[in-house]
Amino acid sequence: MFVAMNRFTVTAGREAEFETAWRERDSRLAEVPGFRDFLLLKGDGEYISHSTWDSAEAFAAWTESEAFAMAHRQRLPEGVLAGPPRFSGYDVVLRQEAPRADRAAVQAQVLR
Repeated sequence: MFVAMNRFTVTAGREAEFETAWRERDSRLAEVPGFRDFLLLKGDGEYISHSTWDSAEAFAAWTESEAFAMAHRQRLPEGVLAGPPRFSGYDVVLRQEAPRADRAAVQAQVLR
């Protein structure tokens, strides 16, 4: 399994625009072979896009696909970002999950 993350520094006061752009984007990720899930994380002064893939190869294939090109044609409004995104990729060494019933409850809480 492979995790791809981009860190974004958003210009102060433009957070709502950034979040709206991500909510309304046409990502096409669900159609991509090897894609598992996506999260947009918000922390202290930054956002992180976090996607999980079957493998680094599946992620790399997506970055070379038409679906990737189409998703990245959708630009953020000028000035929303305070700089370019910073990419990191990771091979998963260990994964631990909550029991299936607990995962559904956690997922419902996260999406509120």
